[in-house]
Amino acid sequence: MEATPSSQFSPCPETANCVSSDARDVLHRVPAFDLAADADLVWAGVRSAVQEMPRVRIVTLTDNHLHAECRSALFRFVDDLELELRAEGRQIAVRSASRTGSWDLGVNRRRVERLRATLRDQRLIR
Repeated sequence: MEATPSSQFSPCPETANCVSSDARDVLHRVPAFDLAADADLVWAGVRSAVQEMPRVRIVTLTDNHLHAECRSALFRFVDDLELELRAEGRQIAVRSASRTGSWDLGVNRRRVERLRATLRDQRLIR
């Protein structure tokens, strides 16, 4: 699998409803996922883990980029989850952001950390 050269997600807005491994500030920053296995195996595991998340639909999937829409249970708000395999550091960059509102009650950060825990349990990331 060919990973893309370093690219960047759209920056998070100033509001507290987005997290990204590309963000530089504490409010929005989450660490990227460091690969612990072959990139092809990890990417297949990422796809599978995202497909199993409740109320999530994968919109775009390529060899190095995944975009999914995540709906909230109560009000059915849509959040965007993006993951990107990046070549330079054997990492998967991640961004999760609400489309509306100014505060997400920590939903996007928890989503990313649950995905991280799932992939760690499968020994796909460190």
